Amino acid sequence: MEHRDTSFLRTLCSLRWLACAGQAATILVATYLLGLKLPQVPLWAGVFVLALFNLYVQLRVHGSNPAPVTAFGHILVDVTVLTWMVGWSGGIANPFGSLFLILIALAALALPLRWTHAVAAACVAGYALSAVFGLPLQGGIFDSMSLHLWGAAANFLLSSVVVLVFSTRLAAALRERENQLALLRERFVRNEGIVALATHAASVAHELNTPLATMTLLADDIDEQCGDSPELREDIETLRGLLVQCRERVLALAAPAETARSRANVSIGHVLEQWRLVRPTVELRRNADAPLQLKLDPGIGHLLQVLLNNAADAGERSDRPVIDLDIHVRDGQLYGEVRDYGPGFNAKAAALPGTLFNSGKTDGMGVGLALSHATIERLKGELWMRPAEGQGARVGFRLPLDPTETTA
Repeated sequence: MEHRDTSFLRTLCSLRWLACAGQAATILVATYLLGLKLPQVPLWAGVFVLALFNLYVQLRVHGSNPAPVTAFGHILVDVTVLTWMVGWSGGIANPFGSLFLILIALAALALPLRWTHAVAAACVAGYALSAVFGLPLQGGIFDSMSLHLWGAAANFLLSSVVVLVFSTRLAAALRERENQLALLRERFVRNEGIVALATHAASVAHELNTPLATMTLLADDIDEQCGDSPELREDIETLRGLLVQCRERVLALAAPAETARSRANVSIGHVLEQWRLVRPTVELRRNADAPLQLKLDPGIGHLLQVLLNNAADAGERSDRPVIDLDIHVRDGQLYGEVRDYGPGFNAKAAALPGTLFNSGKTDGMGVGLALSHATIERLKGELWMRPAEGQGARVGFRLPLDPTETTA
């Protein structure tokens, strides 16, 4: 509401400048072209006061967040000046008296109901005062009826322009607000699902701790019984590495929230080593100048692993298990892009799923990219997907880095 009030005051400022220009032009036209005997000093004083007040408001409105009573006060100044101008230029016979309706319409669009009622009451009072105490028009080359009809036509054109311009602005603002509400609603549902998923993951982590310990003991027993077979020993070492990695992940899931937030950053090289252990059959080709020693938030490590796993799955579906990784630091930001050689995607229907359990893979859970979206938003970054040349897709991200991370 506060942001809306500030925008409303700026709208009033724009309208007020138009009113000043229109009033000045009307005085000149009515006096020198139509030959009306208008009281020049009171009318020009009204234009000067309105312009001076608008200049003051424009200098003060930047960065302010006024309450509705402040916006009502600004409209009350407009009502007062309009009452003064109409009263000195014909009163109820002045066709521009209907401009009071525009002030009521603007208040109805931007102010709470009770303040809109107050503006309407002020406009009715102003119109009544200008009608009762208004100074009749004198002189002129047209009779009173013709003058009133031409003034009504000019007033209609002016009101049409004002209503058209600001109603379209309002419609655009409402559409933008609806889009923002839809986005916030989607984020809320996703984040609510992530919280529930984290709670369930913590409970499951406690249950998995015992089976993992048993599997570790069984791996040691198998190692003692395998003899001197080098291939079998290599497989057992891989199995041990996977068990260690699983146990570390389980302990991280079971840790309290405070401990999770205080976890040490991980290096890009460590993340890639862990991923190679899980997907040894996929070839990973990275740029030679990749900052492998750069330590990052653990969430970024998870994001990178999700993108690599998705690229690996896409490549294996096309019998091309190859991934190109380009990752570098530029201008205090981390840029990364993962390119696969899978079947690609339809560019017209391409979208990165931002909700939980919405997966594009038949055997996927729909969790990885949703969590990646949450990580990107939390770290104020950007995630995108583009088609690759020839075959496959390119998924990239941009993340701002802390000074401590860039110097690590």
